[in-house]
Amino acid sequence: MAALCESFTLCGLGPSGGVGLGGGLLALEPGPDPDHVLLTDRGRTATLFKVSDQKPLGCWSVKHGQIITCPVVCNFETHEYIAVHDDKVLRIWKNKDINLDKVFKATLSADVYRIHSLPNGGPVVLFKGGGVRTLDVLLEAPQQEIENVISDEVIKWSEAFMEGQQPVLIFATEKDGDFFVYVQKLKMNSLHKYKLEQQELSEPLSFTAYLKNQTITLLCLYSNDSVYKVLIPLRQNTEEEEQILSKSLLLNLSVSGSVLKGTSFVVLDKDHIAVLGSLAASGEESKECLTIWNTKFQTLQTSKELPLGTSGQLWCYEEKFFFTHGKVLTVMMYKCETSSLAAAVGKLKDSQTPDVSSFINWNTLGDEELVVSSQSQQSVALKSESRMTLRSKRNTVAEVQPDASSVGQLLLNLKDASTTVLEDELRQLMSKVQMPDLQATVGCVITALINRCKTNPKYYPRNFLLHIVQTQDLSYSLCPDLMAVALEKKDVYLLQICLQRFPDIPEEITYACLKIFLSISEAYLQRIDVNLESVICYIDIEFNNKEVKTEIVENGFNAELEQDIWDTKTTKETHRMGDNEFCPVGPQKAALLNAVLHSAYSETFLLPHLKNLPAQQAVLFLRYLYYLYVKCSEKINTTLPGICSPTINQIMDWMCILLDAHFTVMVMLPEAKELLSSLHKFVRAQVRFYSELNKIEGSLQELQRLNHQKDSQTYSIEVLELI
Repeated sequence: MAALCESFTLCGLGPSGGVGLGGGLLALEPGPDPDHVLLTDRGRTATLFKVSDQKPLGCWSVKHGQIITCPVVCNFETHEYIAVHDDKVLRIWKNKDINLDKVFKATLSADVYRIHSLPNGGPVVLFKGGGVRTLDVLLEAPQQEIENVISDEVIKWSEAFMEGQQPVLIFATEKDGDFFVYVQKLKMNSLHKYKLEQQELSEPLSFTAYLKNQTITLLCLYSNDSVYKVLIPLRQNTEEEEQILSKSLLLNLSVSGSVLKGTSFVVLDKDHIAVLGSLAASGEESKECLTIWNTKFQTLQTSKELPLGTSGQLWCYEEKFFFTHGKVLTVMMYKCETSSLAAAVGKLKDSQTPDVSSFINWNTLGDEELVVSSQSQQSVALKSESRMTLRSKRNTVAEVQPDASSVGQLLLNLKDASTTVLEDELRQLMSKVQMPDLQATVGCVITALINRCKTNPKYYPRNFLLHIVQTQDLSYSLCPDLMAVALEKKDVYLLQICLQRFPDIPEEITYACLKIFLSISEAYLQRIDVNLESVICYIDIEFNNKEVKTEIVENGFNAELEQDIWDTKTTKETHRMGDNEFCPVGPQKAALLNAVLHSAYSETFLLPHLKNLPAQQAVLFLRYLYYLYVKCSEKINTTLPGICSPTINQIMDWMCILLDAHFTVMVMLPEAKELLSSLHKFVRAQVRFYSELNKIEGSLQELQRLNHQKDSQTYSIEVLELI
């Protein structure tokens, strides 16, 4: 089974991309670290990127008028970089080098087609005439004569492997519509030439290959929308000058009347390949997409539409796809599992991690299907146990496990039941904690409830959903529509609980929660349930000069000023913090914002959404973060009291990303000027304080050492002067 996972942008490719890739991407090669990639543009520049951080680590360019003519590679043995510009000029440099004019240079006697760098074999240079040299041999005499192996042929593709300790190079050429394959073993200095069997009215568009058991498997993507396989044994017993390579059909790129016009492809494992191309159905406009195919069972496993278009190039390293999408270079993770017929047709069952797509949907399943679906879920869960274990537990399971059809039948019978009856029956169902597929059942129940909410807007079992979220170990991926419905219903309490308990909430949902929490009025929040455990121990509360409910007073907010529930305007100066004594928001809103602060996020994915936050809400949120920052700094251990209170690191991280998203706007807002000034002064004062502490750190350590050496039984008075 294969699946495409989350994606992100590595860098821009246009003039504003910022990494010198305005001319388009020539190639992408692995860097010195598994998390590094080398990008070569169709011009003068090579850039080293750290993929996980989406940031460049180094950028090198040749002079104006010069052009890099083959992909820059890394020498994995020496951690040097190798480039060829203007076909014949070789450059070698290290990370610390900046100016390529001052690095090693060698002018070669022939044009270079490609350099392949092998982890244990060093770089191998392939020339356009078919000659091959290792880099070490080439550097001994850069002007050595390079033989012309091919005559009037043009190299279309090449790849290199290691067979034991020996580098092996394979490349494909074309001449007058005929395609040839050359295999060269460098240490043995042996070269074999093959001719590809011709395919009527079709020709190869792309190649890829891998080496296993001393046999090269060459895969060819043809213009007739098919992938063919060619086997080339490395050990040849024949002396024929040119052999004909027969090919066999590996995969036909068509499904349900749609045909994939592939442009490039890569091998993922022995049963899966990824193809980038345009998927076209009869009578419909073609759409560019990335697909994963199961070659063993001839099935399309998954696909991702790419509406902004691609360059037709696809690379794959460290279980990540790299491809251009519009004006950016996109990275997309994927996963491939052991190939089986059940997985290939999408019917694989797993009792440990039930697939969300198998959960019951009252809108799509008929009555009989509902019962059968539940039966299949439970039967698979039981079969996952060994027969011996099942015998020993048969009596126990019989007492607590419902009949095979009970779950599906119960949900079917409750389709039109009242809210009270529905919740009572489902509580009893989930109380059977020994059910082997309890997690699947809970997900099934939530999905069914959410589907009913969608079809009947008046139906919303809020209390029951809260009970499930609070008592079960759920995640966002198990019930992705739950928070969407809560946002639609503006159920801030349920959103708060989800933010506190779900470990995998997407940044888009986190931002939507933040926006709705900031926009809701304090008057409305005072009338609803919110969990205040994270704020009750440190927020100063007083309501309109009435009786003090806790130790300190609130911020002077007047609820009568705001009658509308959804007030998008920030309270003007009634929430002024003065000398940082009062919180700029009420306790309910503070508790909701704390839930957002606790939610895990990636800065790369959150920042684009955060930039859409209205300026007034951004200022209010920054005021609250500043308030928390000051509160933390008052404590000697910089820790706020209470349950699930924000940590100093969470507060600082959110302040930084919020300022990154809105700094320009805040600088121009008059109401934010005083806040930014106060924040700057407070941080500066803290820096000075810690700087002073650092100055006496050595003296304090020396004092501690002296005290350990003294006899503590002797009474004495000493004066130590700290200089």
